[in-house]
Amino acid sequence: MTRSQRGQVMAFIAVALAMVLMPVAAYAVDSATVSAAAATLQEATALAAMEAAEQLNASEFRSTGRLTLDVNAAREIARAVLGAEAPAASLSSVAVQGADVTVSAAELVHLPFDFFPTRVARLDATASARLQPGFDNPSSFLPLPTSTF
Repeated sequence: MTRSQRGQVMAFIAVALAMVLMPVAAYAVDSATVSAAAATLQEATALAAMEAAEQLNASEFRSTGRLTLDVNAAREIARAVLGAEAPAASLSSVAVQGADVTVSAAELVHLPFDFFPTRVARLDATASARLQPGFDNPSSFLPLPTSTF
């Protein structure tokens, strides 16, 4: 090996590593961005569904004794919670049937690199919750006897 050929291998390895590591790093960053946004969207959608499931239709409960949800209040609460928890997300639908509510949301995530064919990923999330009856009587774990209430 002559003195002028010694640095050629080092230059080749530097170029080869750049050609291999740069796409892998871009893929890792894009994947992490999408994964974090998907987790945030799913958590916000689940929280919106749980909050919407707490919107009892009081007038129907008083007249019939059945647990049903107030559809309009459930939609407004779901929209408000989703807007607070995931501002970039949009509420796709809120379906209320009796005491069950299903919330669907979507979000467009802009990717930082051009590794994937498109620079935008669409994420969808769906969560369901149910209004459950609570306790009729105070808990026996209270510090005072229940007769004082």
